[in-house]
Amino acid sequence: MRAALTPSVRRAVHAGAFAALTLFGAARPAAAQTAGTFDAVSVRAAYLTELDSLQSKFLQLAEAFPADKYSWRPAAGVRSVGEVFMHVATEYYLFSPMFFGAPASPVVGTGPQAYRKLEASATKPEVLTHLKNGFAYTKQAVAGVPTDSLAMKRKMFGQEFDVVESSLAMTGDLHEHLGQLIAYARINGIRPPWTRGP
Repeated sequence: MRAALTPSVRRAVHAGAFAALTLFGAARPAAAQTAGTFDAVSVRAAYLTELDSLQSKFLQLAEAFPADKYSWRPAAGVRSVGEVFMHVATEYYLFSPMFFGAPASPVVGTGPQAYRKLEASATKPEVLTHLKNGFAYTKQAVAGVPTDSLAMKRKMFGQEFDVVESSLAMTGDLHEHLGQLIAYARINGIRPPWTRGP
């Protein structure tokens, strides 16, 4: 995850999220909406749906990269192909559940050394295993958060996040890593499988 958002950026993100959720809510029955508020359960459902889309693309890219390209990196000190994929798996295991108040998976452990250890085992078979297992864990953990606690604020990275901000922070970060992997693929002559044309 990136550093915490500044207060002005958080306000702008929250305002944009509210506008998006207003449009999202417009398609739902009026009985399920409350004027001026958001429905935390619907936000979670939208978040999990977006995760499905992200996971599909991560897996397609992970399969498209040949095993011998998993150690490729654009420059020294930058994550390799495999390390980026394992970082995504780490976010599934840890940060996605924690942002919603669910426990982190014990698979990774705690602290930066644990994260680095997982990222270091970044072969293609390991990546595919952890992408699938991490995704399954985050889906189950986030879906299992009790409804009455979903709207609570969570403290992460020294700031408080509500369910809208948590959803945007996680999907925004995962989209950033998807873009990173698309760039890695293109540099290596790999066309993202879901794209049309060259």
